[in-house]
Amino acid sequence: MLRKVCCSIVKILDWFKHFDFLSLLAVRLYLAPVFWMAGMNKLKNIDDVIIWFRDGLNMPMPEVMAYLATCTEIIGAICLLFGIAVRLISIPLLVVMAVAALSVHWVNGWYAIAQGSGEGSARLSGLMEWLQINYPGRHEYVTELGQPVMLNNGIEFAATYFIMLAVLFFYGGGRYLSVDYWVCKKC
Repeated sequence: MLRKVCCSIVKILDWFKHFDFLSLLAVRLYLAPVFWMAGMNKLKNIDDVIIWFRDGLNMPMPEVMAYLATCTEIIGAICLLFGIAVRLISIPLLVVMAVAALSVHWVNGWYAIAQGSGEGSARLSGLMEWLQINYPGRHEYVTELGQPVMLNNGIEFAATYFIMLAVLFFYGGGRYLSVDYWVCKKC
């Protein structure tokens, strides 16, 4: 009896494999705007990015690195959106995320958003108290839609994007709703 139930459950779960392409599509659609915005922000401020790569991060060839990171993110966003060369574009995007995690975010620990204790939270609390005392109307405006947060700038987001890109590298862009699928089907 238990075996029949288990086999039935497995059959039902196997039926959902028909929709497994949706998870890869979701990952692509999640990451595309992330990389688009990152790349466009770098492009708009490319001179500042070059200076930051040179002086803040001590990267070799900061001009080249800034343009490579910018182009990788912009082209990567487009490729992810349409499912074009997903496995291939995942490689330089993985490199960008690894470099970002290790050179920018690592020193700040894991969390991207400051937790309830620590310097970031203490500073935010102080700011909110000052705002409430000195500008009560502004305080209400700022908190009307929820409590503000202080970014900690840890590796959490970079690591999450890295893991998502690793999934795309190993599994590709998915069936039906990616250019890769249709190109491979023709070949």
